[in-house]
Amino acid sequence: MEQMIKRMLNMCRSRITRSGFLKVCGGLLVFSFFQNKFAKYALAAAPESTGRQKKDIKTEYDLVVATGNDPYNNTVKAVEAMGGMGRFVKKGDVVVVKPNIGWDRSPAQGANTEPAVVAALIDMCFKEGARKVNVFDVPCDDEKKTYENSGIAKIAKEHGANVYFANHWNIVSAKFPYKSPMEKWPILRDAVDCDVFINVPVLKHHALTGLTLSIKNLMGVCSGMRGKMHVDIGNKVSDMADFIKPELTVMDATRVLLRNGPTGGNLADVAVFNKVIVGVDPVLVDAYSASLVNREPASISYIRLAAEKKLGSMDIDKAKVFNLTV
Repeated sequence: MEQMIKRMLNMCRSRITRSGFLKVCGGLLVFSFFQNKFAKYALAAAPESTGRQKKDIKTEYDLVVATGNDPYNNTVKAVEAMGGMGRFVKKGDVVVVKPNIGWDRSPAQGANTEPAVVAALIDMCFKEGARKVNVFDVPCDDEKKTYENSGIAKIAKEHGANVYFANHWNIVSAKFPYKSPMEKWPILRDAVDCDVFINVPVLKHHALTGLTLSIKNLMGVCSGMRGKMHVDIGNKVSDMADFIKPELTVMDATRVLLRNGPTGGNLADVAVFNKVIVGVDPVLVDAYSASLVNREPASISYIRLAAEKKLGSMDIDKAKVFNLTV
């Protein structure tokens, strides 16, 4: 619906007659009415889910930070140093690799996950015998343009992944054992009904939250009117981290959008870090990533709240971090 509204508003910005303007506005009202009716029907028919089960996966380090000019190799070497993809993926598993494909931007602009990082993860999953690797997101811009221009759809398909647009009818209704602002929120079923969930965000600036990191990247598995998630966003996305419980978080810090996020667009706002950060604790991955751009982790609301909810640690000093040059 958000994309349809954008297209209609763009029509309104062009020179049209008064009657044409009224028709467009009327169309918006009618479309909104029926979309909300359909959304309520879909959610009413959706089964409740308490989310994914947490796995206790032992790794060699709390964090691995790989630095080098090749993001594919950075990803492979970082995961290997954590103990290998075999710690996470078993033969016959259905795996979700969830990048940020939110914006109609090229890889050089730093608004989406680096495609080579996604490709490396897909290859490693299949090497361990994964039955299927699903790659999807709920973009903010037009989904066809974001999938294509990000470079992610093409490379993911070339490496054998199942790449598709989110099915907003195939959802579950979130249920929490505590009071949560995400209670009954529609969540994409494929993000829940998988054996392994690998979260693959990109490190970048965000005008509202300060930074987009792995916990916020989980907005991309939420259906419904996602604009409402921006109210009390720290609590909402930290509860999503508890609901999804990713087995592995792979932070893409190849090109970092330092300003004018989350959309970016100006190459002058992008700095080349050439890093990939891997860990099983999304709070710790986000805290370390925030420190790379000189932000106190506690200043990012969802990091602080996730730590307070004991979903992970933001104490970088106590973490066992392995830095390697690729």
